[in-house]
Amino acid sequence: MIKKIISCAVVAAVLTACSTVSMTGRKQLNLVSESEILSASLTEYQSYMKTAKVSTDANATAIVKNVAQRIAAAAEAYLTVTGQTADLQNYAWEFNLTQDDNLNAFCMPGGKIVVYSGMLKLIGNGADRDDELAAVIGHEVGHAIAKHGQERASQQLLQQMGGSVLGAVMGGASAQTQQAIATAYGMGTQYGALLPFSRKHELEADYIGIVLATIAGYDADAAITLWQKMEAASGGANPAPFMSTHPSSTKRISELQKAIPKVKAEYGNVSQPATTTATKTTTKKAATASTKKGTGFKIG
Repeated sequence: MIKKIISCAVVAAVLTACSTVSMTGRKQLNLVSESEILSASLTEYQSYMKTAKVSTDANATAIVKNVAQRIAAAAEAYLTVTGQTADLQNYAWEFNLTQDDNLNAFCMPGGKIVVYSGMLKLIGNGADRDDELAAVIGHEVGHAIAKHGQERASQQLLQQMGGSVLGAVMGGASAQTQQAIATAYGMGTQYGALLPFSRKHELEADYIGIVLATIAGYDADAAITLWQKMEAASGGANPAPFMSTHPSSTKRISELQKAIPKVKAEYGNVSQPATTTATKTTTKKAATASTKKGTGFKIG
């Protein structure tokens, strides 16, 4: 009987902790508070920056910051126009290029963006350089504005959930919650329910990334050439789908090819938003001029 009561309470907690990713309409689980995620992610970011080697290449750094600022401004504008202005107070943007040969980049909740020099080297200096970089940064910012970190931590918490953890869910911050957040940001090797969801996050961030890139004035088609380069760099080797937190390059390219024409049709006539500063959001005035008829999206 007690187990049944606990199970019902858990279900009730889960049902009341659902929200929606505005750009895709997908329902997501949020058992962990935004303040906890922001605090934990800031700690992780500060810890990383203490040991990271910040690039001394002024030109490369300027390239990254320019693209990142435009993507950040596009994200702010989208949140403003879609009535999510409350989220803007959580963003204090920072843009960094670090000396690391790995093909990686990230954006922590709160807007801390880091691009590794290895990624910039892969992209190269071709005519589509900034467009491909916009696809990378747009993808990472997509994770942040879709609150994937918060969702992943919630999934971890739900896995742990029992009588004692239920109290944490219903009562706020706890050791279990902190552990769930740490696990969500860690490099665990759990196979099963979490990994398919993580792959779903990656594809969703790909989509949000091309939307943000398009709003910022970049060519969304560059996301395809980017992933072709990524696939070539890996020698065509992708981990087995059930063992990977990331979809295969082939899957990503296929989904992007389907999405890009629709994204261009809906967001292609949006006026490019003004760039944001490196530390504060600045686009409260982003909702005056109309865009393509029928989109319901306005930027000025």
